[in-house]
Amino acid sequence: MRVNGTAAASSGSRQPAQAAQHLTYCTNIHPGESLPEVRAALAEFVPKVKAQVAPSQPFGVGLRLSQLAAAQLTAAGQVAELRDWLEQRGLYVFTLNGFPYGAFHGTRVKERVYEPDWRTASRVEYTAQLAAALAGLLPEGVAGSISTVPGAWKASVASADELASMGEHVLQSAAGLVKIWQATGREISLALEPEPGCVLETIDEAVGFFGAYLFSERAIARFAALTGLSRAEAASRARVHLGLCLDACHAAVEFEDPKQLLATLDRAGVEVKKLQISSGLRVPRVDSAAREALAAFEDDTYLHQTVERRADVLTRYRDLPEAIAAARFDGESEWRIHFHVPVFLERYGVLESTQGFLRELLQLHRERPISAHLEVETYTWDVLPADLRAQEVTAAISRELQFVIAELSGPSR
Repeated sequence: MRVNGTAAASSGSRQPAQAAQHLTYCTNIHPGESLPEVRAALAEFVPKVKAQVAPSQPFGVGLRLSQLAAAQLTAAGQVAELRDWLEQRGLYVFTLNGFPYGAFHGTRVKERVYEPDWRTASRVEYTAQLAAALAGLLPEGVAGSISTVPGAWKASVASADELASMGEHVLQSAAGLVKIWQATGREISLALEPEPGCVLETIDEAVGFFGAYLFSERAIARFAALTGLSRAEAASRARVHLGLCLDACHAAVEFEDPKQLLATLDRAGVEVKKLQISSGLRVPRVDSAAREALAAFEDDTYLHQTVERRADVLTRYRDLPEAIAAARFDGESEWRIHFHVPVFLERYGVLESTQGFLRELLQLHRERPISAHLEVETYTWDVLPADLRAQEVTAAISRELQFVIAELSGPSR
């Protein structure tokens, strides 16, 4: 659905306040790898959510497409047929989740979720398929975004040459987006999504990568060669077609400060092309009671990177079981865990969520919009503790969206 900014416009790389903003949820919450499975999920769930939160206005869809579904969708006639189907139901697509390449539900995912990563041509090819699909789905006058992996899993990267290879492949994908814009007028951005444990983990690391491999003089010269644009045009188009997907859960887990991270991005001229509205798990006191409560969140499907803060020193763990194995449980540290929980959840027994971080980020968005694309993302529905899944899934999604709408309305709600 469309929401509007209310603050006065200001300078910097963030969005003009009066620009149209689009709010949705990501369909990666629904299992489905093939196009028929994706279509079935769209038909079953999305109209129910629309009926609860936007019954009388068009409702945007944050569409997740695996490589298989993207390849099937870009076959002759499929994109136009899906767009017609969506329009008949008051739905439209403005953003794609191009993060998980393969199976995402019902199987062990862990670090495989980043593969193939940006060191490979396969990631470029997949992103091109997504861009072709999105160009055909976008409504007239609406810009699109594709969120993607933050380079690669950091521990798998051995050299600066691999970082340079990632930058080259991202630039190749962005050049493809320029060609789509030139041919169709559709403006699509590629949004790299910083995440704990990855090459782009913190905001500072993300800014460093952009500065070295995407926006540097050398990178812009390469982008000009790839696109046929002048250096000045290439520099401008690079910032249009490349930016970040800022996931609130990921940033909170890294103990980022909302104001500081936005200021850092403003200074670097790196735009947030998509704001993923999410909350992680917070353990305010890592003690024996917390250890008992955490048992309900141990699962073998997704990676739950954990960051510990003890006396202002951060220690990072690859996954929750490793953090538990190393923990002292003396009540002297705080944990933030990459486990997406419903954004309306503030507390779960002795555990909490990072909702406070999210509320602050949304307040800053009210004052000066961070992005035109807002997407609730709580993909962990299938592995949440059973009592957190007591609601039917579309009711829970609608409650999340209604929470966001209330936050965006400001203190007077």
